[in-house]
Amino acid sequence: MAEVRQRHREGEEEISEQEMQAAMGAKQELKEAYTQGKRNFEICCLSSFLLMVAFVVTQLAWNWRLANPTLVVTCIFGGILAADFVSGLVHWLCDSYGSVDMPVFGKAFIRSFREHHVDPTAITRHDVIECNADNCMTMLPFLAFMCHNLIMYDEATIASRYHIFVFFCWLAFFVAFTNQFHKWSHTYGELPRWVEILQDYKIILPKRHHKIHHIAPHATYFCITTGWLNHPLEFVGFWPAVEKVIEVTTGFKARDDDLSWANKPK
Repeated sequence: MAEVRQRHREGEEEISEQEMQAAMGAKQELKEAYTQGKRNFEICCLSSFLLMVAFVVTQLAWNWRLANPTLVVTCIFGGILAADFVSGLVHWLCDSYGSVDMPVFGKAFIRSFREHHVDPTAITRHDVIECNADNCMTMLPFLAFMCHNLIMYDEATIASRYHIFVFFCWLAFFVAFTNQFHKWSHTYGELPRWVEILQDYKIILPKRHHKIHHIAPHATYFCITTGWLNHPLEFVGFWPAVEKVIEVTTGFKARDDDLSWANKPK
């Protein structure tokens, strides 16, 4: 009997070692998929984003006298809430569907989501460019449109649409830096006090809140900007309902590719 127990323990150790080797192989493979070309593209996106945001904020400050303060505050809150939902939608899509092997899109976007579940602390080793540039890129069309309108519109038109500009400005900012907030939710012992205060007051994604998402199979709490919408979406069963509709209508099952990376050998 003792011999059987010993063999059982040895078998568990062997399985554990195999799983660890598979996970290490997947980590390295996903890390190597980050190319210099991708890096150069990210630098261009982040630089363009910062320039356009600076212009929009300057124009909004210059035209502040045209604003309705109550409406502005409402639109700030609405922009942050919308950013949280957008973060959840994109996070859910990239976690649940697609593959790293997809042409262009796979290595450019899906790769980082697969890497994060295989190695959740990898994001803490990403610098400001790798961490934020992809999200900044998605906001460039909106910002370009806003810049164009702020240049072309007369004062009366800007006054009538000032709150809309505020909404999209805050939406763009919070979407763009969602991954920074996400990174901070995985960072322990190295954060500035002001970041911890924002997390404590749930203005940005709190650490304990985000831990729920990292319980396998990573099928809940997808909103990672502030996390405000995770409770209500979970309460109504939003993501499972959408996944069920997709599976019934298309045959695609959520997270097949994501789960395969956990045991993928090098």
